[in-house]
Amino acid sequence: MTSTSQELFDRARRRIPGGVNSPVRAFGSVGMTPPFIASAEGDRITDADGREYIDFVCSWGPMILGHGHPAVRDAVDRAVRGGLSFGAATEREVQMAELICAIVPNIDMIRMVNSGTEAVMSAVRAARGFTGRDKLIKFSGCYHGHSDAMLVAAGSGLMTQGIPGSAGVPAGCTKDTLSAEYNDLAGVAALFDANPGEIAAVIVEPVGANMGVVPPADGFLEGLRDLCDKNGALLIFDEVITGFRLALGGAQEYYGVRADLCTFGKIIGGGMPVGAYGGRRDVMETVAPLGPVYQAGTLSGNPVAMAAGLAQLTVLKNTPDFYGALNRTAERFFSELDGALRDVPHTLNRVGSLGCVFFTGDPVTDYASAKKSSTSRFTAWFRHMLERGVYLAPSQFEAMFLSSAHSEEDLARTLAAAREFRP
Repeated sequence: MTSTSQELFDRARRRIPGGVNSPVRAFGSVGMTPPFIASAEGDRITDADGREYIDFVCSWGPMILGHGHPAVRDAVDRAVRGGLSFGAATEREVQMAELICAIVPNIDMIRMVNSGTEAVMSAVRAARGFTGRDKLIKFSGCYHGHSDAMLVAAGSGLMTQGIPGSAGVPAGCTKDTLSAEYNDLAGVAALFDANPGEIAAVIVEPVGANMGVVPPADGFLEGLRDLCDKNGALLIFDEVITGFRLALGGAQEYYGVRADLCTFGKIIGGGMPVGAYGGRRDVMETVAPLGPVYQAGTLSGNPVAMAAGLAQLTVLKNTPDFYGALNRTAERFFSELDGALRDVPHTLNRVGSLGCVFFTGDPVTDYASAKKSSTSRFTAWFRHMLERGVYLAPSQFEAMFLSSAHSEEDLARTLAAAREFRP
């Protein structure tokens, strides 16, 4: 019998490239038909055929409170009754800006946009406009969205598909993007030396979370801060993954390293389509209409997304020891998952409530070592877990996310399934 998901996928492929609206959803790297999701609640998602899964994707991170949290859902319901979109200023935008600036270190001003990709694109433009320089340093395996200048040695879906860049991106769009190796300060210093006075910014995922999960080496983020200061460049933290997840103040708070600009994604909208970029006042005051760096968007600060985000961030802010409790649960869970796979060659990396199992016996510290992981063994692992009702990202090079809604019962069920894995 053909499943509903298979029927939907067959229909989708006739009208949507690859049958999906984002490549990793096609399940191509694991050789399966993707389940089409119909609903979600707490730490569970349910597909169109009625199968329920324990969800460790969490909409790629933002569902840190789980799906359908009452405070977020109620806020959205109230906002919808007031209107879906105005294309005009609203009080909620002001409230959101005030809240983020109050709880995130080194954010003096912030601009709402509609996605992480747009946030990064805009932050890079602001950095270039502020410094009067064109060149940018990024890191192999770090994904910063799909704007042209960022598709150089990007991670995430490009790693999954084995694509080094993207067709349709003119060489001129990437000529000023310099690539370094994550956790290699000497390589960054060499790029500064080779391009004196030309580098506007260094952009980095404080935790590499689009090549699996790769933590920063001791002193790496501090070293980037020092190099940027010495060379008159800005430091941009791409916190689309780590923002409001590692700590209320994101990676800046977690690691105690300040950035000049930060970018955020869907977590500030409770999972709705939203992003933001913000940072030092003098940099942000270059953005139109105050300054010459142009950026605009009809849906920026959408009232429904702002309502969802305000509700979620308020819960995170006002719940005593929220991050301590979540990170302790994650530490215990990932430690036990590591033990459950002791007979299978692997490396497990964890930072806060982010984790990743790499199927290599070697340490994973950068893009090159992440690529040593056995993708065929990952496919076997993914299929094994999905068959037992555990939904993981369908790519070796993505993170597992825990939420406060993950129950002890479901974590125990996940560990039991992991202990049965034999590749």
